[in-house]
Amino acid sequence: MSRILNDLKNEYALGGPETRLIIINVAIFIVSALYFAFVPGSGFPEWLALRPGVVLYYPWTVVTYSFLHANFMHILSNMLVLNFSARLFRTYFTIKQFLGVYFLGAVFAALVYIANYYIFGLGNGLVGASAAVMAVLVAITTYNPTMEVRLLLIGNVKLWIITGLLIFLDLISIPAESSVSHLSHLSAALFGFVYMKLLQSGTDLSRIVTSVIEFFANLFKPSQKTKFKKVHRNYDNKASQKKPSVVTKDRTQQQIDEILDKISRSGYDSLTKDEKDFLFRAGK
Repeated sequence: MSRILNDLKNEYALGGPETRLIIINVAIFIVSALYFAFVPGSGFPEWLALRPGVVLYYPWTVVTYSFLHANFMHILSNMLVLNFSARLFRTYFTIKQFLGVYFLGAVFAALVYIANYYIFGLGNGLVGASAAVMAVLVAITTYNPTMEVRLLLIGNVKLWIITGLLIFLDLISIPAESSVSHLSHLSAALFGFVYMKLLQSGTDLSRIVTSVIEFFANLFKPSQKTKFKKVHRNYDNKASQKKPSVVTKDRTQQQIDEILDKISRSGYDSLTKDEKDFLFRAGK
């Protein structure tokens, strides 16, 4: 067990952002599964899942809902697509841009879900990383739709075909009972498309997420008092302040070094009488 934990720690420390997100999602899923096993019939708390009716009291749920999953197949499918799309995205773009489109996609889908609730009275709760993952997948597809991806038992397939198939499945699932969740997937797909188009035109929306992360990182960083080092300056010698000082050997040391070099090359007997006398006097 300890070996597994150490391996997970190493994966989390050395892996990319998608690996860390997968580990976090899986860990939260295991904890929630154990909770539901001991407390049958309970649901996700309203301060973690997205509940449109109380979202004003728990505004952070527009993000936290994306770390919760209803069952094993739910998290398995999301994490597989997350690993797949994130690696493709990071082939061309930075980690900050990946995190930007991932979390902004989740937030945008949450806002659309809330709007559906208040306008049409649809939906009473949302969990899952599907929207965030869809935003990443559509973003990289928009950037390079003809990229070929090798799939097991199928072979090379263009990326736009894979993404188009997933979007088509969401479209035909709209009449089902979970229509609002599929609409949130489609809204995240729209965001991924818009994000990439804006990025290509020079507007990087991921800076919003970067700024928020840096704000909280600095907020919880322990304050350190700045230590000042006292520096003495010689104001009388103005010329030395303008030009950097160059340390040189004095003439005696330079001559000693030359004699020692001569000894190393030709031996002591090669020295002249004056050189021997000079070396003798210098050694006193």
